[in-house]
Amino acid sequence: MLTLKTLRENPEHVIEKLAVKHFDAREIVEKVIALDDNRKALQTESDALLSQQKKAAAQIGQLMKEGRREEAEQAKNEVAALKNRSAELLDQAAENQKELDAALVLLPNMPCDLVPEGNGSEDNLVVKMGGNDPVLPEGALPHWELAKKYDIIDFDLGVKITGAGFPVYKGKGARLQRALINYFLDRNTAAGYIEVEPPVMVNAASGFGTGQLPDKEGQMYHATVDNFYMVPTAEVPVTNIFRDVILQNNQFPQKLTAYTPCFRREAGSYGKDVRGLNRLHQFDKVEIVRVERPEDSYAALDEMVSHVEGLVNELGLRYRILRLCGGDLSFTSAITYDFELWSAAQGRWLEISSVSNFESFQANRLHLRYKDENGKTQLCHTLNGSSLALPRVVAALLEDNQKDGYIEIPEVLRPYTGFDRID
Repeated sequence: MLTLKTLRENPEHVIEKLAVKHFDAREIVEKVIALDDNRKALQTESDALLSQQKKAAAQIGQLMKEGRREEAEQAKNEVAALKNRSAELLDQAAENQKELDAALVLLPNMPCDLVPEGNGSEDNLVVKMGGNDPVLPEGALPHWELAKKYDIIDFDLGVKITGAGFPVYKGKGARLQRALINYFLDRNTAAGYIEVEPPVMVNAASGFGTGQLPDKEGQMYHATVDNFYMVPTAEVPVTNIFRDVILQNNQFPQKLTAYTPCFRREAGSYGKDVRGLNRLHQFDKVEIVRVERPEDSYAALDEMVSHVEGLVNELGLRYRILRLCGGDLSFTSAITYDFELWSAAQGRWLEISSVSNFESFQANRLHLRYKDENGKTQLCHTLNGSSLALPRVVAALLEDNQKDGYIEIPEVLRPYTGFDRID
């Protein structure tokens, strides 16, 4: 959530920056400022009434001592009237604050200056390419056919048990999933991230804190009896560890990693783009989360991008890194780098990670602050990244490592899988 200070200091700058996200903010910004002006006016009047009440109350005692009962009664009536007006002001202030909060949450985060302009994914900026094109056998198969051929993922069984988008991993497919999770977690902890195992259901306050609510409630599975939400990403519970926390200046950086299953009720089109593992409603993902001082967050972002790139390189996959344009940037992000793997069998790029800096946007919602070197309370910056989301990693691994009669397991994963091929 953008701060009132940011909006008041330079409203035209906010409007201009949000236009990069194709968001027309003028009406909301002007409404917020008007509501804040009204809040200040109500506060000024309330303070004046309180002062008058104190003076009148003091007069009552003095008048009673002097036996001036009629004047004392008039003073009492004056105090009663002032109290009634104060109650009215409190109600107006509460309603005004409710309107102000409701308007503020409609404003997305401002993109940073590095974000290119653009309308959608076709305008994202490719900042790096890596890896080599896989050498595939004649008649190479897409991963959903490989999964059936080697009996390692059963999509039909998932439909029977739950529905589309909930696959069942079997045998070496299940072991490959577990291997990837452990490999990613080990590499993250070796890089200084502390592993946590958070709940996979969160309350509404947690969803609001990281920006999923009220923006993405339609994508989240909602347990209505308890008002809990299934996590769409570990970012939500892990970042909320720091909700309502004030860190000390010597407690940075905060670096956490977690594995969770993730749940997303995403409406998808039909066709190859959503076949197999390309789009699921339940999937496994390992996440990294950082909390930083504002002056350190962009160096931290570069470190996170480099770390995720290292994971992809070790798997031996062809990849590219994109800086998302304004039109493709999420509601909460100030800047995002996407990682995509090349699927030669499908002839398309598959997104497997987003690494983002939210600057103070989430921290303002979370009330996540720190004491700087001068003892002043400041908002922190939050960052997170997938390291990595498993479904499309598995898809690319199966497709790009298929040989005549078997699938080769990347060397770095063999200590985790216990096998070097799927056949």
